[in-house]
Amino acid sequence: MSVPTSPDMAELRIEERIAATRMDLSPQERKAAATLLEHLDDLATYRAAELAQLARVSKATMSRLFRSLGFADFDEVREHLRTLRTSTGEPRSRDGGGWGDLPTHLAREAEVVRRAVEHPVVPQVVALLAAARRVTVVGWRNSHPVALHLRQQLAHARGDVRLAPLPGQVVGEELADVGPGDAVVVVGFRRRPAGFGDVLREAAASGADVVLVADPTAIEHARTATLWLECPVSSALAFDSYAAAMSLVSVLADGVLATLGDPAQQRVRAISRAYERMAEVEGG
Repeated sequence: MSVPTSPDMAELRIEERIAATRMDLSPQERKAAATLLEHLDDLATYRAAELAQLARVSKATMSRLFRSLGFADFDEVREHLRTLRTSTGEPRSRDGGGWGDLPTHLAREAEVVRRAVEHPVVPQVVALLAAARRVTVVGWRNSHPVALHLRQQLAHARGDVRLAPLPGQVVGEELADVGPGDAVVVVGFRRRPAGFGDVLREAAASGADVVLVADPTAIEHARTATLWLECPVSSALAFDSYAAAMSLVSVLADGVLATLGDPAQQRVRAISRAYERMAEVEGG
């Protein structure tokens, strides 16, 4: 028998349920939730007791977590995952998933974008990025294009915006000059590289303010950051979508531009004039 679930919760995927309830979870339940997120793609291959052992929590804690997420037990979790694989190609289906239902995909994309750009932390991040002495944006793998775009957009509105790691380099050199008054934006969507948490901790230890831009699977890393901008990447298709992430970049950069006012507008005009003098970009 299923436990009572609110209509809103029933519409959410398991990782979104974890994100929605994380503030109400106990520390042990958060550990258990982090393990679920780490093993999302192969969760159905485990038994509940094995997951509890992986998370280093009791079986009772794991059971409480399932109920907090709106599931009666682990069997319902497995059924939830089976349904996702069948209807949306998740996790990472081999059969194309939701290609045949583009209206559903587009509707979900619009909702995810809306939730990302209306995140309550956005104004705080904008204020931080506008006031920081220096901004360093960090991102690897599939997070790198988002980090690169954020750096490029911010560089139009303000000076001293850096990207790390540069090709062939590591992050240590970039963090050596970071300190109080600086901001470090770490972009970390799922399939993060080993050592991701170490970089967050190193950045936080420098005294800089750390902003984490990541999907719900980064819940355990969020505690290290000053601010966490949660941005889902799950879609109705077989592959993750970064539409919300790129929209969020535009909103952040636009907010910084507006916050800095005339000096930022003058900087934009100066950059445009430099483009023209050097004929670096096409007109129009």
